[in-house]
Amino acid sequence: MFDALLNLFKQTDTYETPLPEADARHAVGALMVRAAKADKAYLFEEVEQIDRVLAERNDLNAVDAAKMRAACEKLEEAMPNTAQLAEIVRNAISAAEKEATVRALWTVVLVDGVEHEDEDELMHQVENILGLSPGLAKRLHDEAVAHSRTFRG
Repeated sequence: MFDALLNLFKQTDTYETPLPEADARHAVGALMVRAAKADKAYLFEEVEQIDRVLAERNDLNAVDAAKMRAACEKLEEAMPNTAQLAEIVRNAISAAEKEATVRALWTVVLVDGVEHEDEDELMHQVENILGLSPGLAKRLHDEAVAHSRTFRG
């Protein structure tokens, strides 16, 4: 009887989020996770912002958005090459969606109120791969900065 009770505690049948298909929706989410982690910190505010963006862009409730983010975290971990993630997105979405994606990425980067050099480098890499002109990329950045100041201010 005591052994049976101990065996219950030894079971390691824990749920593990499966690795999602590397489609554009999950690649965008993985890029948001990568952008959040670029400064070597993955903050609660960034997680919340990723969940908000995923919910809005994919018409999800809060629970489903959090589940999708968990799957995107797995994809981000499994695909260490940022260029591969960005190319999945580039090949699957329209020009307008590319702009919306960069806006979403900037909201994640700026949600903590600090813009780090590592985040800028990652964002410029993604902007280049997505085919955004330097002028458009700068405009999207500046709009995101202004929006984040208004939101926090």
